Amino acid sequence: MAMVSVVALITICIFVVIQLFHFVDQRKEDYVQQLENLAHSVREPLSEAMLNMDAVRAQKILDSLVPIGILSRADVMLPNELQALKGRFPQERAVPEAVMKIFDLPVQVSMPLYGIERNIAARQPSSYLVLQADSFRIYQFILSTLSTMVSTYLLLALILTVAISWCMNRLLVYPLRALAQELRSMPLDTPNFHQLTPPPSHGDDELGLLVRNYNRNQQALEKAHQVMSRMSTRNPLTNLPNMTLFVPLLEQHLLVCRKENSGIVVINIGTLQEAMGVLDTTQRDALLTSLVSRLKECVSEADMLAQVNQDRFVVLVRNVEMPHSLMLLAKDLMDSITRQLDLETLALRPTASIGISFYQPNAEDTMDAKKEAELLMSQASSAMNMAMREGKNQILFFEPTLARKAKERLTKETEIMNALAQGDFSLYLQPQIDLRTGRLAGAEALIRWNRKDGELTLPSEFIPLAEEVGGIEALDEWVISESMKILSTWQQQNIGVPISLNVSGIQIANLSYVELLERMLLEYQLDPHMLHLEVTETAYISNMEQAAEMLARLRKTGIKIALDDFGMGYAGLNYLQHLPVDIIKIDKNFVDQIPADDALVRIVASIADVLALDVVAEGVESHAQCEWLLEHGIYYAQGYWFSPALPQEEFQRKYFLI
Repeated sequence: MAMVSVVALITICIFVVIQLFHFVDQRKEDYVQQLENLAHSVREPLSEAMLNMDAVRAQKILDSLVPIGILSRADVMLPNELQALKGRFPQERAVPEAVMKIFDLPVQVSMPLYGIERNIAARQPSSYLVLQADSFRIYQFILSTLSTMVSTYLLLALILTVAISWCMNRLLVYPLRALAQELRSMPLDTPNFHQLTPPPSHGDDELGLLVRNYNRNQQALEKAHQVMSRMSTRNPLTNLPNMTLFVPLLEQHLLVCRKENSGIVVINIGTLQEAMGVLDTTQRDALLTSLVSRLKECVSEADMLAQVNQDRFVVLVRNVEMPHSLMLLAKDLMDSITRQLDLETLALRPTASIGISFYQPNAEDTMDAKKEAELLMSQASSAMNMAMREGKNQILFFEPTLARKAKERLTKETEIMNALAQGDFSLYLQPQIDLRTGRLAGAEALIRWNRKDGELTLPSEFIPLAEEVGGIEALDEWVISESMKILSTWQQQNIGVPISLNVSGIQIANLSYVELLERMLLEYQLDPHMLHLEVTETAYISNMEQAAEMLARLRKTGIKIALDDFGMGYAGLNYLQHLPVDIIKIDKNFVDQIPADDALVRIVASIADVLALDVVAEGVESHAQCEWLLEHGIYYAQGYWFSPALPQEEFQRKYFLI
C-alpha cells in the first residue's frame, strides 16, 4: 500500500509539472502577442516623434503605456543599445530568481522604429521600442495555477479513494458486516446449529466458499450434538431450557457480549407448587402451559426464557440500557402472571415472587464467566427469596438501593401520567419587559404541577424524569396545546404578545415534535411569529445536524429560536455556530453579577451585536441591573424585579386588564 501511494504521488507530481509548464508557455505566448499589439499601436507616432527629435511627445507616448497592467517596462533603445527614453513605470515587484530561471522570464519584445524613407529596402531602424511584461503577474499566475492543479488532483485522488472505498465496502465490508451481525444475533438457545445466509453475488468466490464451509461445519456439529447428547436439556412439556442448558448459555452470553449490560429475572410462581396436590396431571400441564404462554408474551425474542424447576423460571435480559427497564419488565411479567386464569371449571388467580439482578461488565477486569454466571443467579434468587418473605406478588432488586430507586421512578412515572390525565398541571406565564418603554414584550410559558397536598412542583423536578421514562411526549403535547389556546385567545383580542416555550435537546431533534408544532399552528390558525422556542443550552444535543435541520424548518414558518441559559451549558458558541438562532437569553448567574462584575455580560452582548441577535436578560432582580442593561444596549429582561411566573388569569388581569 505504501509503494502504491508513493507511485501515485510521483505520477501526480509529474502531471502537475508538465501541465504547469504548458500553461505557463501558453500565458507567455499570450503576453508576447499582447506586447506586439501594443508595440504596433504606438509604433508610428513614436517613430515620428523620434524622427522629429520630439522627446517630450515620445515620453508622453511611452508614459501612456503605464496604465496597461501587463507592462513593467517600455524603453526606446538606440541601435547601439543605448537607452534613449524610458517609461515612467513603478518599480517592478520582486520575483524569486529560481522562478525567473526555470520559466525563462522576463517576457519582452523589441519593435524597430523606422524613418520615412520611401525605399523600404533601404530603410534602417533609427531606434527600437522594447516592451517587457510584468514578471510578477506571471509569477502570480504560476502560483494560482499550481495551487489549482494541486487542489484538483488532490480532489481527484480523494474522489477516487472514496469511490474505491465505496466499492470495497459494497463488495467486501458490507457482506462481512452482515455475516458478523447475523452471527451476533443468532438465538442463544441454539448456538451450534445456525446457518449463515450466503451473501448475494458471492456464490463462487472466497466469501461464498467461507459461508458454505461454515454451514457444512455447523451441520456436522448439529449431528454430533444429537448423537452425543444423552441427557435432556429442556423441559419435556414447555420445551424451555432447563438449568443444565441455561447456565452454559448464560456463560457464553457473558463471554460474547462483554460490553453489554445484562439482567437476570428469577420468577417463582407459587401456584404451580400449590397445585401439585390439588390438580390432576392434565390440569397441572394446562396450568403450566398457560402460564408459560403468558411469560413468552412479555419476553422479547432477543432475550431467553428458561424453566429451572417445576415452579421457577429465569429470564436472561440482553443489552439492558438502565436498571429501570428491568423493573418495567418484571412489572409486566407480574401483571401477566397474576391475571385470572380460567382452567376448565376452575378460576385461578396465580401469585408470584420476582427477584432481579443487574450485571454491568468492567472492561478492565479479566472476567470469569462461570463465576459471574453463578453470582448473577445467586443474587437474583436471593432477591426472589426476599420478595417471597415480604408477601405475595412482590418484586425486589438484589441491591436494595437500586430497587428503591427503580420503584421510585416507576411510581413517579405513574404519578406524572395520572396527573396529566386528571388535569393537575397548569401553565404559568412570566413577563418579558422592554426596558426602553416598560411595556410587555413577551411571556415565557412555564409548566407547574399542582399536587393534591397543595405543593407546587417546578419543572426541574419532573421534566428530566419524564424524558427518561417516556412521558415527555404527552407533556409536550399538553404544553403546546395550552400555549396555542392562549395565543388564539390573544389573537382574537388583537393582543400581539409572543409566548416562549422551552424545548430540550431531545425534543428539537425529534421530527414528531416539529410536526406537532406545525399541526397545532395550522389547527389554531396562529401567526407563527407569536411563538418562540427556547433551546436550553445546558441540554446536550446528540444529533446537532438533525437539530439544526428541524429548527431551520420551524424558523422558515416564522417561529423565532432563542438560545436559553447562554454561557452555562455544554458549548454555547458551538450552538450559535450550528443552530439557527434569533435571540440569546443571558443566564441569571451572569446577570446576578452586574453591575459589580459585568465582563461576561459585556462579552455576550458583543457576540449578540456581531451576530445581529436580540438579547434577553434572565433573573433581573434590581433597578440597578435594569439601568446597566439599558445603558449597554440590552433592551429585554425578565425576572422577579418585574414579576414571578403568574397563572394565566392573573397575568392577563395585570398586563391586559381582562
